[in-house]
Amino acid sequence: MEQVLDVYTRPYNPDVPLICMDEKPVQLLEDARLALPMKAGQVRREDYEYERKGTCSLFLFTEPLAGWRLVHARSQRTKRDWALEIQELLDLHYPQARRVCLVLDNLNTHTLASLYEAFVPATARALASRLELCYTPKHGSWLNMAEVELSALTLQCLDRRIGSMDDLQREVSAWARQRNEACKTLSWQFTTEDARIRLKHLYPQFD
Repeated sequence: MEQVLDVYTRPYNPDVPLICMDEKPVQLLEDARLALPMKAGQVRREDYEYERKGTCSLFLFTEPLAGWRLVHARSQRTKRDWALEIQELLDLHYPQARRVCLVLDNLNTHTLASLYEAFVPATARALASRLELCYTPKHGSWLNMAEVELSALTLQCLDRRIGSMDDLQREVSAWARQRNEACKTLSWQFTTEDARIRLKHLYPQFD
């Protein structure tokens, strides 16, 4: 826990940006019948019946100090999916960064070994050498600032039925673009000192 909290105290450094990532499963739902459009004095009305169109996963990356985020929809969240997301993050969005400090949870796909399963050794090594992985503790995923962004995404964008991955990608991309243009940053307030006081029961006790 304290490792994550210490990382959050680092000053902004474009050479070693702090990125938080998380994933979210999404159920694709489509209206069984056409909804009645909104009109003056009346909200949009939709039937209670819907059709399940499968599931997918959202990968969200955010740089809290820069007010930047990226969301991708994928049909699965395998080791290869994670590896491809990491490759895009490093090569496309942060090509000039010497290293990226990535805060993430302990999901079994979130390892450097996933890079070696997805790419040839030279490519995997090049990517791994630019990653500093900082894991949140078990049952401590709330320490990941990406969860704050996922909560905002859920409330502001995923509060309705979306029936296809293409539609979902368009919606989440528009949401991310709007927040990026507004430069919505996050300021983490919970410190190591707070943890030692408020979470005292998690620390060993000495006489």
